[in-house]
Amino acid sequence: MELLVNSSDLKKVKIGATGLTEIAQNVRTILTTIRGTVPLDRSFGVSGNLLDLPLPVAQARFSTEIVQEVEKQEPRVKVLRVQFKEDREGAIEGTLLPIVTIQIREGVL
Repeated sequence: MELLVNSSDLKKVKIGATGLTEIAQNVRTILTTIRGTVPLDRSFGVSGNLLDLPLPVAQARFSTEIVQEVEKQEPRVKVLRVQFKEDREGAIEGTLLPIVTIQIREGVL
């Protein structure tokens, strides 16, 4: 089973979520948390060190980091694909909006 997770799709957090909703919510949380900002787990989240890099370099590094961090923090999924939303204004501003396609590992649900 594949699931598309878009970090710009920040819906309300559902307390007590289960199943696919819980997994998608966990992945969104990983993608939108800057490493070092969670007091009791400073290693959680993605790096904020991609500032001022050329866009292709930032996308390549961010893609690698997303795969590693999501699969480390949410072992129930495998990242299949990382794409970035084509947004001319965002590119000018230096904003990267990842769209991550994950696969739920066999036996999870």
